Amino acid sequence: MSRLKAQILVRLRRAVTTTITTLIVAISLGNLSRIESAIAQTPVNQFSSPDLTDPVDITPLESRLCPSNLEATIAAIIKGPRFNTAQWGILIEPVSEPTVLYKYNSDTSLIPASNIKLLTTAAALRIIGDRTPRNRLSLEDWVTVINRDSDNDLADALLRQIGGQRAVRSALAVLGVNSNSYEQVDGSGLSRKNRAKPSTFVTLLREMHTHDESGLFYHSLSIAGVNGTLRNRFRDTPVQGRVHAKTGTLQGVRALSGYLENADYGTIAFSIVVNQPGQSAQVMTQAVDQIVLQTAQVTRCN
Repeated sequence: MSRLKAQILVRLRRAVTTTITTLIVAISLGNLSRIESAIAQTPVNQFSSPDLTDPVDITPLESRLCPSNLEATIAAIIKGPRFNTAQWGILIEPVSEPTVLYKYNSDTSLIPASNIKLLTTAAALRIIGDRTPRNRLSLEDWVTVINRDSDNDLADALLRQIGGQRAVRSALAVLGVNSNSYEQVDGSGLSRKNRAKPSTFVTLLREMHTHDESGLFYHSLSIAGVNGTLRNRFRDTPVQGRVHAKTGTLQGVRALSGYLENADYGTIAFSIVVNQPGQSAQVMTQAVDQIVLQTAQVTRCN
């Protein structure tokens, strides 16, 4: 594609996003149906923004990894010399059973970047889901653009429309998400004042997997090696198409929280967050991806 064509596409995408954001701000949630036709005329994939994360090299994996060996395997990744100054927070749990496959500083508050969008969209689905099915269907495109393509303007607008941080806390508290386990200052995660624990995201993921009968939340997430902000990650690996997750990207911050389909454990909820100012984006991304890939190899060895 020529540079001129690429520039035109970027401008079109920005124009569409701005139009949608303006419409959202201009209406109340009780009037969602008024913009339904406008959203329907714009396919979700037109909202896609460039993925600035470079593809990373993936080392060969073991075909079988016992849970008892997962701790040492992940420790070899996160405690290497490149991460001497890093803050890691990780929690990995199957959604269908009370088993912790791995945790490390899972109750440490870290900067989660765009993983904050998970709080915004989950709360919106809970709030609007209590209204009419028509309103919920109108929201499907919104949460998909926000989660899959990580649209910041739309996320901030959605937070305002559902009633702000207080509304998020109330909606998520019903799911068992402790309001003291995160600090949300915007809907998008752009602010470095946002804080959250990996355990916060895993609790949210588990509960949404159970209570979002429509599956809108799950299907709004990027799919590894397929679409959204994960379309250039995990390609030609065992987890391509088997990870639905939300990326998080700021300078010195990488996060990935979502679901991994595992042959033995079914759906696994995970949250991986690393804060390390000055570290290479590619180094952090590669480490996060290696953790996911190793987790995919976990089997019941008993």
